[in-house]
Amino acid sequence: MQMRAMVNLTISMAIFGSIGFFTKHTGIPAVELVFVRCIFATLFLGCLWLMTGGLKKEQWHKKQLFTTVLCGVFLVLNWVFLFKAFEEMSISVAISIYNLAPIFVLLLGAVLLAEKMTLPAILATTICFFGSILIVGIEHFQSLDQLFNSGFIWALLSAIFYALTMFTSKNISGLSSYALTFIQTAVGIVMLMPFCNFTVFEGLTTTNWLFIVGTGIIHTGFVYYLFFDSIRYLSTLVVSVLVFVDPVVAILLDIVILSFRPDALQILGIVLIFGSITYIILMPQPARTKVSEI
Repeated sequence: MQMRAMVNLTISMAIFGSIGFFTKHTGIPAVELVFVRCIFATLFLGCLWLMTGGLKKEQWHKKQLFTTVLCGVFLVLNWVFLFKAFEEMSISVAISIYNLAPIFVLLLGAVLLAEKMTLPAILATTICFFGSILIVGIEHFQSLDQLFNSGFIWALLSAIFYALTMFTSKNISGLSSYALTFIQTAVGIVMLMPFCNFTVFEGLTTTNWLFIVGTGIIHTGFVYYLFFDSIRYLSTLVVSVLVFVDPVVAILLDIVILSFRPDALQILGIVLIFGSITYIILMPQPARTKVSEI
């Protein structure tokens, strides 16, 4: 079961690594894109759920449902902020900041569970934030307007809500992966409908729709089914290592297909971020916080 879970998580992260490339070709803003992908994903997962007979076997618990809905809110906000970041900055830069999530999981443990952070953990966290400044560009931190226009805030918020998603999803065990993902994408539809500008869907090309449908069925329904189906069977250490497949694929696609060329400071920033995150993940057991076992 664990090997299957590792393979499924690796596949889901590899596919999700191409989300930035797909997003660039949809032709619609972040809120509307997340809304429509939630619709496609909900329909896709709902059909599979019915066809497999899983709906009849589902066991419902109020506490699990509440946690799932809350996790869905975090997940949807994570998507919206990530796609907003893609609109303002390169995929590689946005993904590098987005993958600060394990650091935020560590901070959540310190704040919510009153866990003590070690000096190495504090140092690694500081290095990560310094690295994020380097890849965005120090010049963008001279004023609030420049900071918001750089996309840094959006990418940072996406990382925070990704961490909240991971933090809460590990406590969900009573629902099937179909139910879990179906509920969360349905939450996205309800959340975002009041904020959608439906005129953006007018005049879209066939290519635009192919990429939109792809992000809905493949990157949302299929990927998150695999993600939530695997994460419950794996330790946080294994999950934290395998999620690195996502940024590696994303950065490679950005360089090969979209011709992104990082400068020396951006390369240093990316190395500092992923180096620090790797250290946090592989930190000796006595020094790691309890949050890593949630």
